[in-house]
Amino acid sequence: MSNTDLHAPTPVLLTCGEPSGIGPEIAAKAWEQLGSTCPFVWLGDPAHLPRGTKIHEVAQPSEALYAAGKGLPVLPHPFPAAARPGEANPANAQSVIDVIARAVRLVQSGEGRAVCTAPIHKKALQDGAGFAFPGHTEYLAHLAGDVPVVMMLACEGLRVVPATIHIALSDVPRALTREVLAQVIRLTHAGLQRDFGLGNPRLAIAGLNPHAGEGGAMGREELDWMIPLLDDLRAEGFALAGPMPADTMFHAAARARYDAAICMYHDQALIPIKTIDFAGGVNVTLGLPFVRTSPDHGTAFDIAGQGIADPASLIAALRMADRMGAARADAAQSRGAKET
Repeated sequence: MSNTDLHAPTPVLLTCGEPSGIGPEIAAKAWEQLGSTCPFVWLGDPAHLPRGTKIHEVAQPSEALYAAGKGLPVLPHPFPAAARPGEANPANAQSVIDVIARAVRLVQSGEGRAVCTAPIHKKALQDGAGFAFPGHTEYLAHLAGDVPVVMMLACEGLRVVPATIHIALSDVPRALTREVLAQVIRLTHAGLQRDFGLGNPRLAIAGLNPHAGEGGAMGREELDWMIPLLDDLRAEGFALAGPMPADTMFHAAARARYDAAICMYHDQALIPIKTIDFAGGVNVTLGLPFVRTSPDHGTAFDIAGQGIADPASLIAALRMADRMGAARADAAQSRGAKET
């Protein structure tokens, strides 16, 4: 499939995120680098974009397919207040949330092929709008009907999925159960099939303990329930390796043997991917009824408005959203052809 085939007929929808962070700046830079090669529509208040940004306002997302050659396609969403770089304004909190919901509605109605979300500032949303979710992922799952989801971080050379995320390390052994890990494996397997076009994804499962427990000498979770679980899933046809010692899973030769690594806790997953590609990592939510990606960084208030923010992760997220949207559309078309 050629690059130009990937983004027909609908564009990726990019939410503005926190307008006082680097989101508007990197959106403008992303358009400057991508132009019409990967059309996307920015949803937000045009007044929040950097001064001098060449924009082309559109009335509907499909107009981005020609507007991207003229300027950054913008689907306007007025905000109540100006944006001062580095200083979140609580008055804008509800509008930030509304933009996310609007993007989801547009994608679900077929007007966009994927949602790409610029970083939000969770405390600002909580203070200004009583935002009741830990972050983007949980809110998107809620908008989709409270579906189960997993977070995947991806770059050119590695995909990782943490089975537990933002909890204390001391809480991981209690939170990580047979049921939790089974669901993460199933969601990852289905997501790689649907959104990445992999027929039978190869998954490497990290152990919880050093050396994957070393036969029970360093912990018994692997022996007591992880190995039996993986054996059961293999009997269903899953291509699984592990439990594997995490310290030998991420060198180049090991990475070539799997399509994604499922890790047991946050740092076990994020340290290797941020070491391999710190600037180009992409956050992907698997399990949603629509494609969602995001750059793997925050609002960066400390450098907002200075013109120095690196758009590499956002560009990677937009391109991945475009490819995933195409893969999902192809899969749906194939299913439809089989049914007829």
